[in-house]
Amino acid sequence: MSQISLEQYELSGKPVFRNPVPAQLYEDAIRFDSKSTIADSGALVAYSGSKTGRSPKDKRIVRAAESEGDIWWGTVNIALERRSFEINRERARDYLNTRPWLYCIDAFAGWDPACRIKVRVICSRPYHALFMHTMLIRPTAEELETFGEPDYVIYNAGEFPANRLTAGVNSKTSVDISFEDGEVIILGTEYAGEMKKGVFTIMNYLMPKRGVLSMHCSATADRQSGSSSLLFGLSGTGKTTLSADPKRLLIGDDEHCWTDRGVFNIEGGCYAKTIDLTSETEPDIFQALHYGAVLENVVLDGENHHVNFKDTSITQNTRGAYPIEFIRNAKIPCVAGHPTDVIFLTCDAFGVLPPVSKLSPSQAMYHFISGYTAKVAGTEMGINEPQATFSPCFGGPFLVWHPSKYAELLATKMREHKANVWLVNTGWSGGAFGTGSRMKLALTRAIVDAIHSGKLATAATVRDPVFGFDIVSECPGVPGNVLQPRQAWKDAAAYDATAAKLAGLFKKNFEQYTASTSAEILAGGPA
Repeated sequence: MSQISLEQYELSGKPVFRNPVPAQLYEDAIRFDSKSTIADSGALVAYSGSKTGRSPKDKRIVRAAESEGDIWWGTVNIALERRSFEINRERARDYLNTRPWLYCIDAFAGWDPACRIKVRVICSRPYHALFMHTMLIRPTAEELETFGEPDYVIYNAGEFPANRLTAGVNSKTSVDISFEDGEVIILGTEYAGEMKKGVFTIMNYLMPKRGVLSMHCSATADRQSGSSSLLFGLSGTGKTTLSADPKRLLIGDDEHCWTDRGVFNIEGGCYAKTIDLTSETEPDIFQALHYGAVLENVVLDGENHHVNFKDTSITQNTRGAYPIEFIRNAKIPCVAGHPTDVIFLTCDAFGVLPPVSKLSPSQAMYHFISGYTAKVAGTEMGINEPQATFSPCFGGPFLVWHPSKYAELLATKMREHKANVWLVNTGWSGGAFGTGSRMKLALTRAIVDAIHSGKLATAATVRDPVFGFDIVSECPGVPGNVLQPRQAWKDAAAYDATAAKLAGLFKKNFEQYTASTSAEILAGGPA
């Protein structure tokens, strides 16, 4: 649905609301959208229907000659033939043309003007329009006047199902990206996060072609020097909590790029998990969820519209989206200097990784591709030990190129700008889950503070005989026996056996990358 199609839609007597202000979207949501309401905090509360999270198995990339050789095809990037894409696009356009009105959001992805792309979102739910108004970078009035044609268009027809008889479509949900057409088609899911991650997937394709590293991470900046620090980590590792650092400026909480000039945020907003959120545990996020923010799939007290963040009866994936300027220590524009430090967070429920270790370039690439964390044993019968989880580059579902492409860019940039890379374990110490104890947040904060101050760059280290990295043995505010995981275990033999087991899991996971990675990367793994 190009600009001409929008004009034709308007000629039919139906309005297109272009970049409406939040107040209009609130009004439309309350008047016309039965799945929206308002919380007592002033945030718009919306419900996404049966889909309360992303549908990664339904994501498709159009196979085309121009990009086919660039894409890491497989379970992450599933190919869709052009004919099927055209059928889905026609289906989405036909649905949108039946709506009594449409919203058109024109905005940017990327705070660096040299790298940003122009994105247009066309949708019919006020909730979706407000979400992308929040998550993209909002143009000034002058920028909107000269916006012109977008680089990418998202057609969100998520209320309408895909036809699962279409070749390559396996369900009533289909999220399709065509890099050649500059289009994203969404059918059969109203979960707003599909739009956000669609834009991230686009940037993950475009930026490496320019020698820019796109990253699934949070970023903060030093208040005096302006240099940045990057925090990578899967769910449950503490990425959001540790990036909410009052001593530093927030660049962004989720998606960034590293250029020859420094680091920039891709987004204009934050999208935080809100399960068990309190003003005491996450004060910055809690206070940001007021008028102008979107709360997704949360449960309200029917009498006073107060949000019960502990109630997961709809989903455990309750979310809040808010403009980044709602965070008091946000740095606007969201750009910063080159990183002095890159931190990989892992929640090691096996309890054998040290609280902090320093990685060489080859080890950094290996652990970046591995993207390791571990989940604690669940309640399912027969599962009584931690479960290792690996997600390449700490963002596997959103990669387009082979993980080694991003890893080699990371190594090149860390060498060029002399950035230190650290592996920080926020998980268990003194034993695995069930025997040891979770690392105290205060100790992890002390480690991160010492990294940012530069004290750990010259601290004493000890070589780990199993994983090969250098364990930091001295850190202000952290007991020495905690820093050395083997010393923290009562049973040294049990530690050795568990460390060997985890090393084996790393090697087993990495087998899928061996044929496509360099000898330097392979040298960064366990002995």
